Amino acid sequence: MKNIIVGTAGHIDHGKTTLIKALTGRNTDRWEEEQRRGITIDLGFTYFDLPGGDRVGIIDVPGHERFINNMVAGVVGMDLVLLVISADEGIMPQTKEHVDILSLLGIEKSIIVLNKCDLVDGEWLELVEEEVREELEGTFLEHAPVVKVSAATGEGLDGLISTIERMTSDEVVAKDIQTIPRLPVDRAFSMSGFGTIITGTLVSGTISKEDTLEMYPVGKECKIRSIQVHGQDKDKCYAGQRVAINLSNVKKREIKRGCVLAPRNSMKNTDLLDVKLRVLDSSMRVLTNHMRLHFYTGTSEILCRAVLLDREEIGPGESGYVQLRLEEEAAVRRGDKFVVRFYSPMETIGGGVVLEPNPGVKRRFQQNVIEELERKESGSTADVIELHVKGHGDTLITLAELAKLTALSVEEVQEDVGQLESQGLVCVFPMRKDTYVWHADSRRAAEQTIGKTLRAYEEKYPYRYGMKKAEVQATHFQKIKPNVFDKILELLIGAGCLKRVDEFLCTPEYEVRKDGTYDKISGILLDAFADAKYDFVRYSEIDLKGADRAAADDILNILLEERRAVKVTEDMYTLTEYMDRAKEVILKKLAEDPLITIAQVRDLFETSRKSAKPILEYMDSIKVTKKTGAESERIAY
Repeated sequence: MKNIIVGTAGHIDHGKTTLIKALTGRNTDRWEEEQRRGITIDLGFTYFDLPGGDRVGIIDVPGHERFINNMVAGVVGMDLVLLVISADEGIMPQTKEHVDILSLLGIEKSIIVLNKCDLVDGEWLELVEEEVREELEGTFLEHAPVVKVSAATGEGLDGLISTIERMTSDEVVAKDIQTIPRLPVDRAFSMSGFGTIITGTLVSGTISKEDTLEMYPVGKECKIRSIQVHGQDKDKCYAGQRVAINLSNVKKREIKRGCVLAPRNSMKNTDLLDVKLRVLDSSMRVLTNHMRLHFYTGTSEILCRAVLLDREEIGPGESGYVQLRLEEEAAVRRGDKFVVRFYSPMETIGGGVVLEPNPGVKRRFQQNVIEELERKESGSTADVIELHVKGHGDTLITLAELAKLTALSVEEVQEDVGQLESQGLVCVFPMRKDTYVWHADSRRAAEQTIGKTLRAYEEKYPYRYGMKKAEVQATHFQKIKPNVFDKILELLIGAGCLKRVDEFLCTPEYEVRKDGTYDKISGILLDAFADAKYDFVRYSEIDLKGADRAAADDILNILLEERRAVKVTEDMYTLTEYMDRAKEVILKKLAEDPLITIAQVRDLFETSRKSAKPILEYMDSIKVTKKTGAESERIAY
């Protein structure tokens, strides 16, 4: 069974509410004022079942110009619209505005319902139908079926029901229930004994009883206490259904029309939107830069300013890229349709589609900005995700962050990222808590930048193994976590872009310089260590015979890395072979006697107590000995 949402549109007093009552047996005018004045002020909801078993939720939207915001809210999630036109009056101004709004909001399927046919004769009816066809030529309603009815007498209702069934069974695609659930709120109220209740059309996904979701842009977590679909309690509700949901942990006063119920961290509040905006052919206005507008999307109505990014003005029938700067935060998704109306007087001037729900502030007439928006307009969700990944080259971005920015499920993002990875457009780093994504362009830029930095470093410090890993991160990847940086290094080293020597990084072809200077300094140092034997010489006191001290520091590090020398203690170094022999002697002594003292070490190596203590401390550091408590005594580790 498909869940179908049908809405009404049309001029005030053309019989929309009466028609719905004739189809369903229920009156959708809920408020006393509505029933007294005979006009629909707010949205009315009811349902009926088609002969084939599909259930139709039906929304009665206001026709009066003052209630256009309610009309826009009602269009959310509609599959099919009944454009109701009174046979005795024909098309009226509000009818035309409703047609414009439906077109801007992407409604494609509609039935033209000529109502009140009992009030006119056959000849008049033919004239009205002809006039309607002429007026709607060139619109999405140009080829819509026309059904003649009288809601008052019931004439033609069977034909209308069969037309609805034919169009919804053949042409309405079932909603996506696998993606994240999204419920724009069109009503919120309190009910004694229940608390806060919201209603709306679930436009995507599935909501289950006991789910914990978030109310955007309020930022409040809410638990689903109960769900009703067309007055019946349900454990789940699905995309395409009109639902009423009882929430805990949120007050009615905190919610307003325009809020959106969705999973936690699945969307991101924004006060900027990048959009493609079309001004209606029929508009009497020209959209100029920084014009103040009323912005409608989903169930939201927000004031905004329009910054025209690619032209000075947008005239009737023209389109352009615009950044809307909202005066309040909203939560929307790429691909959402919207309508804009002039600030004052209130008249619909255009609408379009959201290209980027979470942009940064953009400057006008920037070629790279226009190209990016063109790609977002024509591209798939994978293309949009790629652009987001590209924009986070210095920080990388996680699957969870991408899901939040795009309002897609993590599974949908994962699928798109997998596609991008297979095309070589992104690099993916799975971590314990989340997966990080890096754009291939960012990787190439990093390779070039790091390569340039390392080559300059190698030229300046030819007697070092390279630049310290921590220094490379601090220079080029300071915004990235160390464990993610390690993944990047693995990738670049595996690809042959870098070489790693312990904690040093260098270009793949680099080797430390072993020239005349190296030979001279290394000879001086090794000879000094050899001559001192176990009396040890302080490195800072060695006569370098005019050689550069900084170069000597680096060459000493090479000797340490190559295990030709070892550091005994601060500023004291010796030959590796001496300390290897000392280790053998001390282990042999400990095999004979479990305790060894500084005095014994002094005698074993024919040195001073001043040098014997560093020997034992070195043996502690390599886990040959350990203290027993007394400063001068050691036992085997």
